Amino acid sequence: MNSRSISGRFQARFASFSLARVTQSHTPMVGAEKDRVDDVADATPPLVLVVDDAPDARTLYEEYLAYLGFRVGTACNGVEAIQAAHREWPAIIIMDLAMPEMDGWQAIKRLKGDPLTADIPIVALSAFAFGEEPQRAREAGADLCLSKPCLPSQLARVIRAMLVRGTR
Repeated sequence: MNSRSISGRFQARFASFSLARVTQSHTPMVGAEKDRVDDVADATPPLVLVVDDAPDARTLYEEYLAYLGFRVGTACNGVEAIQAAHREWPAIIIMDLAMPEMDGWQAIKRLKGDPLTADIPIVALSAFAFGEEPQRAREAGADLCLSKPCLPSQLARVIRAMLVRGTR
């Protein structure tokens, strides 16, 4: 296990993990020859876009997912999320629902309504995931809604499962 200080406020312990299986079957190959598509060493790890207005949550998820081998981008509101999705085309988006400027529901609707980003899987995070919010998130276009706070390890399992399942 590796121990890291996140934002200087607490210690987090991360278990080691290999992205070999996920990377091999669910990400575009960069620099790989066509007859060597199965060569994981040439693969680019999946990019996860983490969207949350809380800096501590963004940092926690970003550092944990990066430790697991994912590439991670971040945004602090829906407007930045849409811009980042168009610029970087992530493999999956983790979207907080309650944010300033543009909330997660609006951002999800816009991303799912755009042919360029419609196929990107979106996992919504909500502090109110036991009421109407999961249904509202699904209606907006989210593929899944998890309750906040969400353990980074739980989020990583969901990300891996969605990538392996081929949601994209």
